[in-house]
Amino acid sequence: MATKTISIDLVAYDKLRRARIRPDESFSQVIRRARWDRVRSTGAALLEALERAPVLDEDALQRLESNQRADAPPGDAWSD
Repeated sequence: MATKTISIDLVAYDKLRRARIRPDESFSQVIRRARWDRVRSTGAALLEALERAPVLDEDALQRLESNQRADAPPGDAWSD
């Protein structure tokens, strides 16, 4: 069986170690039985997220609109 060496931070290592069912279970076995839920990227998911989002008050909306009007594209780094 071919292997691949990877680097993970200590927090990820600890999570992986704690996910073992038994002490002799390999990290490869832990990863193979893991579930990797996909984030839904549909219009329905967007609508659900918008329904859960807090409603902004008038002051916050005014600040957002003001900042959007003041936002300018960055300068051209390639020109003199």
